[in-house]
Amino acid sequence: MDKPQLIKMIKHLSKTKTDKLFLNDFLLTWEKEKSELLAVFQVAQILRGMRDNNISPKVFDSGLAVSLFRDNSTRTRFSFSSACNLLGLNVQDLDEGKSQIAHGETVRETANMVSFLSDIIGIRDDMYLGAGNTYMKEVAQSVQQGFEEKVLPCRPTLVNLQCDIDHPTQTMSDALHLINWFGGIDKLKGKKIAMTWAYSPSYGKPLSVPQGIIGLMTRFGMDVSFAYPEGYNVMEDVVSVAKKNAAQSKGSFEIAGSMEEAFADADIVYPKSWAPYAVMEKRTDLLRNGDDAGLKDLEKQCLENNKKFISWECTRDLMNTTKNGKALYMHCLPADITGVSCNQGEVSADVFDQYRVPQYIQAGYKPYVIAAMIFLSKFENPSGKLMEVFNRGTNRIF
Repeated sequence: MDKPQLIKMIKHLSKTKTDKLFLNDFLLTWEKEKSELLAVFQVAQILRGMRDNNISPKVFDSGLAVSLFRDNSTRTRFSFSSACNLLGLNVQDLDEGKSQIAHGETVRETANMVSFLSDIIGIRDDMYLGAGNTYMKEVAQSVQQGFEEKVLPCRPTLVNLQCDIDHPTQTMSDALHLINWFGGIDKLKGKKIAMTWAYSPSYGKPLSVPQGIIGLMTRFGMDVSFAYPEGYNVMEDVVSVAKKNAAQSKGSFEIAGSMEEAFADADIVYPKSWAPYAVMEKRTDLLRNGDDAGLKDLEKQCLENNKKFISWECTRDLMNTTKNGKALYMHCLPADITGVSCNQGEVSADVFDQYRVPQYIQAGYKPYVIAAMIFLSKFENPSGKLMEVFNRGTNRIF
């Protein structure tokens, strides 16, 4: 993207409705209007274009971005830090083990204590069903109260870095990858995407990625085929969201009977393991009760059950059944690669290696998507601010 294209994109952004994103949190994609999702994509592309043209998109001279990761992370952790750094914010990780949370500090108190000079709070909390999204809302309410009571000089906005329901920074990055791969968001209409379960020699993987994919891709008129073995269902509320979205966008949503059925004539495939909803419910109870013996027993049972569906693997033969045998393979990473990271996994090594570079490119959109979410939450006139930054012309590298 050259500079004239950047100017054109910035001017086009002024026609996109963004007012509800200002001073608002980004928790679930289906809570946002389609125009707001488009604005995130547009700003992400503009910020990426600025960096590619050596223009510094730094809009903060100081300020803190607080990150709280209650689960392990590589891509999202570094993407959040990269996004904040791109805009000029410093990142401080909230290590709960080193905080007063261990001594009974309340959510409201913690939220306010870390927010005196904070502009953004990013949270990953995907371990407990019925808890992650609820916790994020409690933090949001706490900082809102702190702002209204004049404890906080500004109200930090929240970005969901993955919860028990959705993984918006991941799925929005996936969607932006598809937009660029196929040449525009209008090109996604009518494309078939197979979101399927795949075998993994581990258990307890969150439901938020498959739920996020079916909840987002149905917004763009895509034909979403969702497949999983018996018992590996996800939240019914999210399935209802997907059905509603598909009806409104004039796309389609189906629950396929097998991986083979979902892959047939697909333009995009997204085979990934997740734990059954009932297992995640039971796991949540055991985790909360600190029942280590129960957790070990549950893991043993689940791994044995997973083995019943070891044939659910993305192989070359299966890829050959997709549209012209050339569907785009996607994964949020890390994937369980047969013969590489495990003996038997989600995808064969030859398929993964063929699409390794596109997958890395897919992951590379996440810092810009997160930066766009932050930017739109902080500036009431994002097009005007971006033009100001462009005209300022500060080199990122001197």
